[in-house]
Amino acid sequence: MSEQTIAFQGAAGAYSDLCCREMCSEMATLPCETFADTFAAVTSGRARLAMIPIENSLAGRVADIHHLLPDSGLHITAELFQRVRHHLLAPKGATLESLKKVHSHVHALSQCRTLIHELGLKAEVHADTAGAAKEVAEQGDVTEAAIASELAAEIYGLEILKPAIEDADHNTTRFVVMAREPIDPDPAKGPVMTSFVFRVRNVPAALYKVLGGFATNGVNMLKLESYMLDGSFTATQFYAEIEGHPSQENVRLAFEELDFFSRYVKLLGTYPEHPYRRERST
Repeated sequence: MSEQTIAFQGAAGAYSDLCCREMCSEMATLPCETFADTFAAVTSGRARLAMIPIENSLAGRVADIHHLLPDSGLHITAELFQRVRHHLLAPKGATLESLKKVHSHVHALSQCRTLIHELGLKAEVHADTAGAAKEVAEQGDVTEAAIASELAAEIYGLEILKPAIEDADHNTTRFVVMAREPIDPDPAKGPVMTSFVFRVRNVPAALYKVLGGFATNGVNMLKLESYMLDGSFTATQFYAEIEGHPSQENVRLAFEELDFFSRYVKLLGTYPEHPYRRERST
């Protein structure tokens, strides 16, 4: 059973659950309360894979993920992009006119401000969208609604009063699939990406020299983000993503520079680049 199971954070019907079902339709999904629980489900063998949201085109990076990835004991094996479509869900018998309050995750509420304002609804924040939908279904109050996925409506028996209510039509979440063992994609068969974290040595211009190694070797760095370690204002770790495979000559040379000017480097995974990236750039 575990070999055909993929874990995700959130309640059944969450957008991560929807992504699992759409992208790994042959696998059973395993809801987990926290991201740490999601990683543990894979390391313990209860699931073969984990579906982890990394960033959203509106909300930015998912909080705490960059802290958790390096110590998860797992490897990134794929990336996926999911168009987020928020729906206004309510118990049977509710109408747009009967609603007074709407429940959802803080990001979902902020991404649907226009409709919430038009209907004059009071917003109540929940830990996740699917959990909000579940609570609205259990209460059965026709004055209360939830913003969540179509899958949540199906699971909890709610009606979709208004579909696709998000303000922006580019609302997209990027996920990574994580597994116990890394993969080694062939860059000759298609573009690949490599994700890693590093901490530079405490010497002048160390970060500048690290980045120069990628620039002079023609390696395209798609992402570079910094975050504080252990609450220290002097300990910074960087999360980076590049185009290319560590075995390619230019990437190998860039990593030599990275190693020289860093006191810690950890590869998180090399995996195929998703076609969505090219589609959006054309």
